[in-house]
Amino acid sequence: MLETLRCRLDVLKEADYAEVKQLYTDEKVRQYLGGTVSKAAYKDKFSAMLKPDADSLYWVVRQKHNGEFIGLISLDLHHDNTSREVSYQLLPRWWGCGYGTEAVGKIMEYAFTVLKLPMLVAETQKANTASCRMLERLGMKLDDTVVRFGAEQNIYGIKR
Repeated sequence: MLETLRCRLDVLKEADYAEVKQLYTDEKVRQYLGGTVSKAAYKDKFSAMLKPDADSLYWVVRQKHNGEFIGLISLDLHHDNTSREVSYQLLPRWWGCGYGTEAVGKIMEYAFTVLKLPMLVAETQKANTASCRMLERLGMKLDDTVVRFGAEQNIYGIKR
């Protein structure tokens, strides 16, 4: 478990199934992530997230004082098959309150200090300006722009 001032980040477990499902079925959350996911596809995705894998780590983000579900953060292998990517999804009610910056920042710290990663990337749709601003607040720099998944994507990077 990791903690920030307002958040608790717990390793993903089976009991998180229903809460995490909210993210994958919410149209606002999935607007820049390829759209909502079917129940069958989500079941398979969640099962894959639970399997131990050296390239993928998942944390459920909760409010520290009451355990209320906020979202999900992961460290995965990026599409380039070499870099580690930090990814995140938060429920809309938590947007604009600094929880994303706080929780993603903690995972970045973990990646650099505990995992000793030399660098991290994050990829977000160029149109998702709030996500772009958050990554920049966290010290990430725009490294590249590509077209992937039918949209222009910004690829941000940061070195340890």
